[in-house]
Amino acid sequence: MSKPIPIGARAEAQETVEFKHTLTAHHPDLPPVYSTPDMIRLMETAAFHALQPYCEGDEITVGTSIHIEHRAASGIGAQVTAEAVLESFDGRFYTVRVIARDQAREIGRGTVGRAVVKIGKFLEKNANGKRQAAVKTPLE
Repeated sequence: MSKPIPIGARAEAQETVEFKHTLTAHHPDLPPVYSTPDMIRLMETAAFHALQPYCEGDEITVGTSIHIEHRAASGIGAQVTAEAVLESFDGRFYTVRVIARDQAREIGRGTVGRAVVKIGKFLEKNANGKRQAAVKTPLE
């Protein structure tokens, strides 16, 4: 990556909670509130958008870790905004502070880790791993 990403780089992602984003969509006995996996997806999307402008060529960032608290429920129709701000970089991994809010309050917070990869190399490595797994025979 030739463009350094400045600490404080930020972005937002937003969505309106629909039935497909609720716990009920995953299991009918659960309440119709915004699911933790959907909140994390929105946070990851914001983190991606915060770092992507600094990637070049076929570079993207991919998620490497998640440390999130889901602190409040949001129902169908709520507008949820996730904000991501680059907090640190350790030479290979980026730590992005994320917060999700609905119109009334903060609903989640934490950090996500991301790393830069070159899509071509990444896909090639993944395809090679699948080929190697396919040729292995089960232990007897």
